[in-house]
Amino acid sequence: MAISADKIAELEKIAKKLRYDIVMMIGAGKPGHLGGSCSIADIVAVLYFHKMRHNPDNPKFPDRDRLLLSKGHAALAQYAALAECGYFPKKELATLKELGTILQGHPEMLRTAGIEAYTGSLGQGLSVGCGMAMAGKIDKKDYKVYCIVGDGEIAEGQIWEASMTAAFYKLDNLVAIFDKNGIQATGPVVERYDTNPHPEKWKAFGWHVIVIDGHNIKQIVDALDEADKVKGKPVMVVANTVKGKGVPFAEGKAEFHHGIMTQEQYETARRLFED
Repeated sequence: MAISADKIAELEKIAKKLRYDIVMMIGAGKPGHLGGSCSIADIVAVLYFHKMRHNPDNPKFPDRDRLLLSKGHAALAQYAALAECGYFPKKELATLKELGTILQGHPEMLRTAGIEAYTGSLGQGLSVGCGMAMAGKIDKKDYKVYCIVGDGEIAEGQIWEASMTAAFYKLDNLVAIFDKNGIQATGPVVERYDTNPHPEKWKAFGWHVIVIDGHNIKQIVDALDEADKVKGKPVMVVANTVKGKGVPFAEGKAEFHHGIMTQEQYETARRLFED
């Protein structure tokens, strides 16, 4: 079903809200994962506010769709979406990484409503996604498992073991989304451990591959709709994104993978996303 211009505009507005919350959670003078959280904000907005079947009033209902952040350091984007959906009060966002908070630096399923697994040890999330997708097949459920992976992360061998497993078991209820922003913690991916070409690799592993602009709402929606029609194969959405998208001083900069904003930078970023 085609998405309307009004719905696209609504989702763009939500993605802007998520980026605002990401900036506010980090604040000035404290390290935070600004870059990789902002690069997936549009994708997370589409998943939670358009595509996924989920219920903030009953976070564990069996037929829900699941979202895993294999790149768990980008949890701020997911926290912002969960708060916006009503899984927990938005005031909790201000407690990020404080002692005793429900919002740790990486996702914790026993602390935070709406989190499906402990993630952040890079390479493991896609394996968890395979397990959840297999469980869905065994239980004859029709839920989807969505898993966001990062391009620094895919140097981990476990990603490719999981990729082989997903194809072998024909997990067509598993949709991986590759946040291809080109930058890892220490600099450009191609200068550290170049894993290109990406679409060709996953095709060779037996996946259905879709390549999109990860900041184009219509392309994100169309890709996820296409994934629903694929039978007998897992789906990999290669989303070309910009690290730190929406924050000009952070865009494409490795130092904002887990960087510190000055007070001036924080105020600049905050104003960018205020209505």
